[in-house]
Amino acid sequence: MTETDPAFHTRVRTALDREVGGILGEDAGLWRTMQHRRLAERVKTLAAARRLTGTSHEEPMSELIGLLRGLQNPSGLFRGGDNVDSPPDSAFSVNDLADAAYLLRDAGGVGQQLAELLESMTPALVKGGVHTPNHRWELSAALARLHRLEPRPELADRVGQWLAERVDIEDGLWSERSANYAAHVSNPSLLTIAEVFDRPDLVDAVEQNLTATLDLLLPDGTVETVLSRRQDQRWPKPLCSYLLPLRQLAVQRRRGDLAWAAGIALEQGIEAPGYAAAALLITPDVGAPLPPAQAPPVPRRRHFAAAGTLTDHGRTRAAVVFGGSDHARHQRIRSGLANSPTFLRLYCGAVVLDSVRLSRTFFGLGPFRSDGLTLDGDTAVLGEAVSAAYYQPLNGADRDGRGDYRVTDDGRFSAAMAFDRRGRDQVTLRTDVRVTLTETGADLDVEVAGVVVDWSLELAFRPGGTLSGAAALGDDRWHLESGTATYRVEDDALSVTVLESPETPAEAGPGYQPGEEYEFLGGTDAVGGVRLYVTGKAPARLRLRIAAADN
Repeated sequence: MTETDPAFHTRVRTALDREVGGILGEDAGLWRTMQHRRLAERVKTLAAARRLTGTSHEEPMSELIGLLRGLQNPSGLFRGGDNVDSPPDSAFSVNDLADAAYLLRDAGGVGQQLAELLESMTPALVKGGVHTPNHRWELSAALARLHRLEPRPELADRVGQWLAERVDIEDGLWSERSANYAAHVSNPSLLTIAEVFDRPDLVDAVEQNLTATLDLLLPDGTVETVLSRRQDQRWPKPLCSYLLPLRQLAVQRRRGDLAWAAGIALEQGIEAPGYAAAALLITPDVGAPLPPAQAPPVPRRRHFAAAGTLTDHGRTRAAVVFGGSDHARHQRIRSGLANSPTFLRLYCGAVVLDSVRLSRTFFGLGPFRSDGLTLDGDTAVLGEAVSAAYYQPLNGADRDGRGDYRVTDDGRFSAAMAFDRRGRDQVTLRTDVRVTLTETGADLDVEVAGVVVDWSLELAFRPGGTLSGAAALGDDRWHLESGTATYRVEDDALSVTVLESPETPAEAGPGYQPGEEYEFLGGTDAVGGVRLYVTGKAPARLRLRIAAADN
C-alpha cells in the first residue's frame, strides 16, 4: 500500500468539503443552465467525496447525470458552446465522468446510470476528430479511461492511431507553447494514457515539460506565457494548475526540484478539490510523501531556441526575453499563433517591468515582433524587417475593359486591385534590438533603419509603485526624453536611463499603436500599468539601461 502524505490529504479533504458544500447548496434550477463540462465536474467531485467520506450523494449525482443525458445530440455527443457536436469538447466531460464511473463502480443505481451514459457516447468518441494539438491527448485520455472501465480493442486501437503521430514536444514545450493547455490538458491526459497503456515514454515527455516549466516559473509564482500560441499569451498562469502532475512526477521520478515547485503550487491553493480528491483515489502517488524539496540553482539560464525565448534567473533579478513571434512567417494575428509584441520582462524584488514593446508609425503594420532570437554571449539578438508597397499601373494585357479586377490580399489589406499583376515599389523598415542581461537588469540597444518614421519604446510597469524623473502625460503615462526615471515599489526600485538618445525627436506624441489588424475592428492588444515612453524618429539608435536602483 502506498504511503500517504497526511498534511496533503488533510488539505485536499478540507478543500473538498467546502466544494461539496457549495455544490449541494446550489439550486437545481442553476444546474439546468449549466453546460455539460460544469455538470460533469460536479459528478466527479461528488463521486470522489462519496469514496472519501462514505456519504452517498446519490440523489444529486443522479439528477446531474439526467441533465447530462438531456444535453446529448443524436450523435451521443454533448451540445453546448461554439464547437458544434464536438468530440474533443465532449471528451473533457467524459474524462470526468469516466473517473466518476471508476469511483462508483460498486454504487449500484447511479453507477449503472453513469455507465449507460458513457456507453451511449463511446462510438462517437472512437470515430471522432479534433482541431487543436492538445485535443488529440484529451480525446485519447477519455478513450483510455473508458478502456480502464471496460477494455476493448477498438478503444486501444484508436488511442494508438493518435499516439502514432508522436507527441508534439520540443525542448520541453508542447507545440502550442501554452501553460494553460499544458497544465489542464496535455500533461494530465498523457499521464492517464501512460498509466492505462503502460507507456513510460509519455511520462518522460510530461517530465520534460515540467522541467521546462521550472525555467519558465517567475518570481511571482506564475508561469511565463508570452511565448504561448493560445489565448493565455495575454495573461499570467499560476503554478497551482500544475499541482497534481508536479506531485506525481516528484514521487515517481524522485525529483526534489519538482517537489519544491509542488510546494509553491500548493501555497497558491488547490485549484480543483474534486480533481485532487479523485487523484488521491485513482493515482495514489499524487498523495504520497514528496522527496525533500530542492530549489533549482541560481543563477541559471535557458534558451528555448525553437520558441525564441530566453529565461534568465539571477540572484537579484529574473528576466525573460522573447523573440519567437509567428507573425513574421504568417503575417496575421490568429489563435494558434504567438503574437505578443512584448520582448522583455524584468522582475527585480517588488518591482515588475511587465512589458517592453516598440511601436512604429509604419503603414499600420503594428509593433516590433522579432523573427527569432539568437544569443551572442549575454546578449539576446532580435530583429525584424517589415515592408509595404506602392503599386504601378497594370500592363495592357492585364487591364479589364470594365475595370473589374480580382480582390487580392496585399498583406496589409485586400482590394479589387489584382495586386499580384502589378509592379511594386517596396518601402522597408528594419529594426534590430540587442538585450544584454546584467546582474541587476538589462541594457537595450535599439536601431531602427530605413524610412523616416516615428517610434515609441513602451515600458509598462506593474501597478502599485511610484514613478519619478519623467514628464507626466496623464492616465499613468509618462515620457522620458533624457536622463533617468525611477519606478519604486516599497523598498525596491528600477531605474531607466537613456545612455544614447535618437538625434531627431518624434513628431507624434508618445503612445502604443497595435496595428491595423486590431484597429480595423476597434480592438487592441495594449497593456495597462504604469507606462513609460522613450520616443524618436527613424533612422535612429537608442541605448537604454534598466537596472536596480540604490535605495
